[in-house]
Amino acid sequence: MIRVKLPLRPPLDDRALLAHFRARAVLGIEEVDEHGYRRSLRLPGGPGVVELAVGPASVVAELDLADDRDVDAAVELCEAMLGLHGDPAVVLDALGDDPLIGGAVRAFPGRRVPGTPDGDELAVRAVLGQQISLAGAATAAARLVRELGEPLPRPLGAVTHLFPTAASLAAADPDGFRMPRSRARTLHALTTALADREIVLERNGDRAHVRAQLLALPGIGPWTADYVVMRALGDTDVFLATDLGVRRALQRLGVDGEPAAAATLAQRWRPYRSFAMQYLWAMPDGG
Repeated sequence: MIRVKLPLRPPLDDRALLAHFRARAVLGIEEVDEHGYRRSLRLPGGPGVVELAVGPASVVAELDLADDRDVDAAVELCEAMLGLHGDPAVVLDALGDDPLIGGAVRAFPGRRVPGTPDGDELAVRAVLGQQISLAGAATAAARLVRELGEPLPRPLGAVTHLFPTAASLAAADPDGFRMPRSRARTLHALTTALADREIVLERNGDRAHVRAQLLALPGIGPWTADYVVMRALGDTDVFLATDLGVRRALQRLGVDGEPAAAATLAQRWRPYRSFAMQYLWAMPDGG
């Protein structure tokens, strides 16, 4: 195992970050406990597994790699996954005095917008999660991992596989997926576009272009497209006005949670609407 301390501007809301991954953990590729997060990584030199010890002032990664030359690539993926590139002081300055969410921002500084180490995986999981619970989406993703994922040469704990590639999912018969037929067609269209590199989900890519490409696929609407852009491309200014958790949180705060009103309200949180949404999701009845 190679031990690396990840670059971090503290503070880090480690509890919120671990809670996010715990609620969405997919058996076979992820494992979360009270101290950290373990998952498989697809790297240039082969598969790897990272164990992340996440605390309020530091994050330490222990890496088990097929090729030790992949250390820098693995660190970069972990930074993106945990949202460590940002400066919490900037977010605190921008949102800390807001009359609606400022109290939460001041009470829990260092909240991050979780990213992903694999944009294709994130997009597939977003489609799987359409109109079902987080637990249901994780179960559906775990089924794909069992059926089409790549076994790790050195499993670690409950982490035994890499998530299926877009190419392997695109090559599978969509009628064989245990999900509604319309969702299977969407998954096939998405993974075909990803496998053919017609859509490229890379951090800091052209967000408007990728969003338009996703919306052009059958069965992908604004919520899914924006969610993918936020987490896979690192957009800090996404606001999902139609999201049920966002609407409930706003209503609990005593304001109109209907999508049009929510979108208008959120304009004052630009260019950090993605961060504002993390605080809304963390409220009772939020996402």
